[in-house]
Amino acid sequence: MTTVLLVDDQALVRQGLRLILELAGVEVVGEAGDGVEAVAAVDALEPDVTLMDVRMPVLDGVEATRRIVASGARTRVIVLTTFDLDQHVVEALRAGAAGFLLKDVTADGLTDAVRRAAAGEPVVAPAVLARLMDHFASRPPAPPTLPAGFGDLSDREREILALIGRGRSNAEIAAELVISMATVKTHVRHVFAKLGLRDRAQAVVAARDAGLGGEDAG
Repeated sequence: MTTVLLVDDQALVRQGLRLILELAGVEVVGEAGDGVEAVAAVDALEPDVTLMDVRMPVLDGVEATRRIVASGARTRVIVLTTFDLDQHVVEALRAGAAGFLLKDVTADGLTDAVRRAAAGEPVVAPAVLARLMDHFASRPPAPPTLPAGFGDLSDREREILALIGRGRSNAEIAAELVISMATVKTHVRHVFAKLGLRDRAQAVVAARDAGLGGEDAG
């Protein structure tokens, strides 16, 4: 059975999430009201998935996510937010979150995301990736900050990362570079491994941090 830790400073929100998940057969193994409690609870309970609020007292969800990921915990952090992709969510993705959900997500959407995260699958929907792209497009370019491992990428892998940063699917990358889908998947796997990425949302953030994946010329 999939196990989940609920992290939110509002008890009513935690209660609602618990009810939805338990009715769907997901085991809620614990709750935390701030980021410090969350870090300790992940260490003690080892949940498959942690549903993490962004804005909390004592320690916010971004820093809590960063500490949890840095600890090597196997839990997959899904960020919960009332706001539709604000800077806090982008920072949480940089910190290693597996994705994010809005708090008005449907019961089915919540349980599906939790189960897919626990299985190691992507939990960021195409519509969310589109909003992520819009977030970067609406802001002036920032000075490049090369992610750890960027220097280990080959020229082709950097090209692949740039295309991911422009929102390209594997099929679109294969068509644009005139290579097979299998080759694209291999390159994507290598990029993710070298940069320590879990999913495409993190790859988009990494590409933009590195100064790749800007305005599309075509």
